[in-house]
Amino acid sequence: MSRVRGPRRLRRLGRVACMAASVTALSLTASGCVVVHGEREVIPAATRAEAATALRQFTAAYNKADKAYDSSLDSDYVTGALGAIDAARLKAGHTNSPGGNPAHTPLTLTDAKFTIPKKAGWPRWFVADAKGNKGGSARWLLVFTRDDVAERWQVAYLTLVAPGDVPKFTTDKDGFAEAVPAGTDSLAVAPGDLSRTYATYLKSGGGSFAAGPYTSGWRTLRAKEAVRPGLATQYIDEPLTNGDYAPLALRTADGGALVFFTTHHYQKQTAAAGASVPAPNKDVQALTTGEIKQSLTMEFVANEVALDPAKGSGRQQVSMLGRIQGLTAAQGE
Repeated sequence: MSRVRGPRRLRRLGRVACMAASVTALSLTASGCVVVHGEREVIPAATRAEAATALRQFTAAYNKADKAYDSSLDSDYVTGALGAIDAARLKAGHTNSPGGNPAHTPLTLTDAKFTIPKKAGWPRWFVADAKGNKGGSARWLLVFTRDDVAERWQVAYLTLVAPGDVPKFTTDKDGFAEAVPAGTDSLAVAPGDLSRTYATYLKSGGGSFAAGPYTSGWRTLRAKEAVRPGLATQYIDEPLTNGDYAPLALRTADGGALVFFTTHHYQKQTAAAGASVPAPNKDVQALTTGEIKQSLTMEFVANEVALDPAKGSGRQQVSMLGRIQGLTAAQGE
């Protein structure tokens, strides 16, 4: 089975190592002026003007790629979970419609609000909350991230959330937010553990998550679909936290956090003797290797956003606010 990898991981390592060495060596300029060390100083991740520019650039690139079904046109503007989902979607679209997307409608994002945390070190990141012309009344939450000042801002997470579900954030006197460390012990579930906890919940249930369509509802649906006449369906759920798939969290005004995280899923359909796997749609076929005889294994990446309550508060269950899942590969056997 294929594995997802951070699209920027390899090219980043050498550059970051060199930059770290050079920055550490220079604590004072020749004139005696102190150099501000971005890896140590707690500073805003971006200005609001920079955030607005990043959103415009992403939207323009996303529309070009969608219109042409060409992932090379926005690959510099996406990474992590969205990068994996978007690349597979465009690959399938190009396979089925080499001339481009006949149903293309440009995405427009308006009424944008930016939540920018102050933090030390990399990655730097911020959240854009905007109204889209797709997805009904839902707000589009996009998490932009980059690993040094020379890099382009890229969107790692994209989820749609009901307008009333976007929480209020803790901000300082200048309006900047607070990033929550992945390993904090101040929340019901540490952001760094949320992907694993969710994968475990989908398999075994439990009380870590509040009931809803992405938790109890999804478990119920999968149980119904697991066994049908002539067809068995198996599910494997895995955490995905490495590199560009790392969780990112913002402190909310109630002391909890809004957490963006990624999970990795497999769904295997196996036909009984004398039966066959239902023919998949053309997008699944475009991403399938091998011949579908008795089984089809589909691989998905999902990005989620959740409200993680403060430890010791009255409510200790994590609430899932949004989830977008995309097929990234499939194998027929």
